[in-house]
Amino acid sequence: MTGVRVAGRRNHGADAADASFIPLSDPDITSAELSAVEALLCSPRVSNGPITDVFEKAFAAYLGRKYAVAVPSGTIGLLLALKALGVGPGQEVIASPYSFRETVHAISLVGARAVFADVDYWSGALAPAKVEERVTANTRAIIGGNPNGHPAPWSELRAIAQRHQLPLLEDSTEAIGSRYKGELVGRFGDIAVFDFAQPLALTCGEGGMVVTDDIDLAVGLRRHRAHRLDERFSVVISSAAPHQAGMSDLTAALGLAQLRRLGEILERRRLAEQLYNAHMQSFEGIKPPYVAPDATGVNWFLYLVHLGTRFTRSSRDAIVDDLRTEQVEAAAYCYPLHLQRHYFDVGYRHGDFPVTEKIADRAVALPFHTHLTSDQIEFIVETVKDASINIGAGAAIY
Repeated sequence: MTGVRVAGRRNHGADAADASFIPLSDPDITSAELSAVEALLCSPRVSNGPITDVFEKAFAAYLGRKYAVAVPSGTIGLLLALKALGVGPGQEVIASPYSFRETVHAISLVGARAVFADVDYWSGALAPAKVEERVTANTRAIIGGNPNGHPAPWSELRAIAQRHQLPLLEDSTEAIGSRYKGELVGRFGDIAVFDFAQPLALTCGEGGMVVTDDIDLAVGLRRHRAHRLDERFSVVISSAAPHQAGMSDLTAALGLAQLRRLGEILERRRLAEQLYNAHMQSFEGIKPPYVAPDATGVNWFLYLVHLGTRFTRSSRDAIVDDLRTEQVEAAAYCYPLHLQRHYFDVGYRHGDFPVTEKIADRAVALPFHTHLTSDQIEFIVETVKDASINIGAGAAIY
């Protein structure tokens, strides 16, 4: 089954009346997903049923990990992971300021403090040397991410974690299917977290998965997630008050159908990437997505381009606005976490992480999904070119 649009399914809100509108993301949903959801809706159980267990086992098998625990979101997944590790008030967790804020918010939600380390200019992933500088006696864990699908330097991060006897958590919420030194992301952390919200390649509306090979951590994750249905009337089964943070069978049915088609979905997204790359070849002043030598497979979250160093954040925003005027949805990929109110209030300031600020100010996320046509991609790239000329032609790439 190919990723064919289901007739009448798409509705883009205020832009639905304009057929020329090109959304940032558009899920790859086929009759396979619709059939899976319909079958579930016709069953006597749409939550607390067996499909979530099947999804967990299938996801663990896909990654080659022993245990998978389904959760409502990547944020909740990381929250439960930190709780399972015993992270709490007064402790520190090292993380990247070039990241999706809701995931990193899990550190604050358990009462710990996010200690940011700067990133590598090329990949946007944590710079190992910067991570080691931030380790203190209060450090309880390191969270590395695979930003926009690009694998982090996991060998170096693992060495630092082992040297300081710290657990390593892997934020793979944007990177399903990517590979580092030939291995799938999600296999490098003591715990790894995935997210299934739009615009991710595998999407079931909302939801996430936490994976590990440690049975004690798996038990802890499940204990903090929710009581089992057969424990409903027990008040002494666990010393931990669970969050009632399970996944419904309805979500799991959609996720399982998507997982079975994941190879096809990723291949169709790679075709869109190849079209982008071909049109970007002649675009002087734009740095296309970078791939490190150890990143043996990158499945992008969004198609991310970096403007030249003479461009400013305001000129980046102007390009995004020009794209929207032309009915193309685009976005700034990241607003540095240390400059957002929650972290600003705990003492972080502009200039603390210059590499993060430099690349975040100039990153533009362009539409990236399986329904893009060659003509649409050509139009998007030409529009970016025209907009960049209007605000700063001839800017240096690096």
